[in-house]
Amino acid sequence: MELMFIGADHEVTGSCHYIQAGDTKLLVDCGMEQGLNVYENAELPVSYAQIDYVLLTHAHIDHAGLLPLIYARGFRGQVITTVATADLCDIMLRDSAHIQESEAEWKNRKARRAGKEETEPLYKMADAMGVLRHFSPLHYGEKVQLSDSVTVKFTDVGHLLGSASIEVWLTEGDVEKKIVFSGDIGNKNKPIIRDPQYLTSADYVVMECTYGDRLHKAGADHIKELAQIIQETLDRGGNVVIPAFAVGRTQELLYFIRHIKANHLVTGHDGFDVYVDSPLAVEATHVFSKNLLECYDDDTKALVEKGINPIGFKGLKLSITSDESKNINFDETPKVIISAAGMCDAGRIRHHLKHNLWRQESTIVFAGYQAVGTIGRSLVDGAASVKLFGETIDVKAKIVQMEGISGHADQNGLIQWVKAFEKTPDKVFLVHGDDKVCDSFAQLLRDSYGFQTEAPFSGSVFDLAKGTWITVAQGVPVEQKVPSAAAKKASGVFARLVAAGERLMQVILHNQGGANKDLAKFADQIHSLCDKWDR
Repeated sequence: MELMFIGADHEVTGSCHYIQAGDTKLLVDCGMEQGLNVYENAELPVSYAQIDYVLLTHAHIDHAGLLPLIYARGFRGQVITTVATADLCDIMLRDSAHIQESEAEWKNRKARRAGKEETEPLYKMADAMGVLRHFSPLHYGEKVQLSDSVTVKFTDVGHLLGSASIEVWLTEGDVEKKIVFSGDIGNKNKPIIRDPQYLTSADYVVMECTYGDRLHKAGADHIKELAQIIQETLDRGGNVVIPAFAVGRTQELLYFIRHIKANHLVTGHDGFDVYVDSPLAVEATHVFSKNLLECYDDDTKALVEKGINPIGFKGLKLSITSDESKNINFDETPKVIISAAGMCDAGRIRHHLKHNLWRQESTIVFAGYQAVGTIGRSLVDGAASVKLFGETIDVKAKIVQMEGISGHADQNGLIQWVKAFEKTPDKVFLVHGDDKVCDSFAQLLRDSYGFQTEAPFSGSVFDLAKGTWITVAQGVPVEQKVPSAAAKKASGVFARLVAAGERLMQVILHNQGGANKDLAKFADQIHSLCDKWDR
């Protein structure tokens, strides 16, 4: 009964954990790293073809973004998650695959001109579509036994539509243990979705600590603040440009703006237009508009019951095609533009920054976390210029950061969540936080609240049955990682071939005990394939 730490250890993105109990092997999250990658992630101790389940806390790419990759590498198990998360992943993973293919095509055009070798995308649309067929959604509170060794239940954690903490009951022989994965713990009093729900029992807890070293701005009135920004910017004749995560933050902003318009909090600009310029955000907005009552807070339920769309209003324009996106900047009428990506490191937002950063009358509003190494972080930190599409753009627009609008709980919210356990867990593992934050928050919980805390690095392995470490890894900075000969060999397209071989071995093992006639036919087919490719 082992827990291995794989991703988002002393880092904020790329969440992934591996559990083995009895014969069952599973991952909790399978996320993509975003922004600055500090530490090298350890390899899984088994092939992806051997993974039986992925338990998915929510749909954000830093938790779900590598699911198509592991499908391409042989995973054919089930992805267990909530109904809303499955709906959001249906659009987010397809969008991510499109980005991977588009970026690979762009690089390959340059490679062909330079006579260099072309590269494969990280994964393809077929991989995204393939893994989506393996999703098995559950409702909040539904306790399901996945195998003789593993039982799970999902509880709303208030971070994103469908987000969850996951309770996992593990059995191996006569040993039973319960481990809770917090997922990303939500901020309180967010629009649309409920506040975090608390859990009361666990032997072990794996807990995020993104904001374990800070407090959100107290008493912030985001609707009033946003209304003032819009009023002042439109009065100057500029555009309000908001880089926003397509899923979650965009819909919150629409909720705020619906309230602003309904209560006439911006004057002199009746019916001002609001553009959502992101195909992904448009699709996600449709998901949020579905009747997902188990996810909504009381205020949103009340609006729905009155027949009011909580994120719809007059003047809302949804931009999907490239031409529609380009036309936004040809229209000189002052407006609000909400576009992805939220950290300005990709997507259509870069075009809107190019057209507005140099304009003194415009305002760029940041309403979310900006990772180190992204354009968004540079702007928030006061950069005098940034480079977009090979061109240096001077920053003349007003840069505003709306504080406290984060989807993550702050230090107090994290403490409240972990203190809800009625019996102190045997161990609390801190993950999903910057290097120093993981250590400082672990010490705070240890010194001030009596928790037994650890902040493990990727590659660390814990024996859940015995309560002892099997392996205590040290963080390996990415720039110091020396790829082994095997790692170099198993990269790119060749890795897909290796994964196919590993999956074939799993299929062979699953056919043990089959009819001799069928097994003989299977063996002949394998030999025939080997004869063809044995060079």
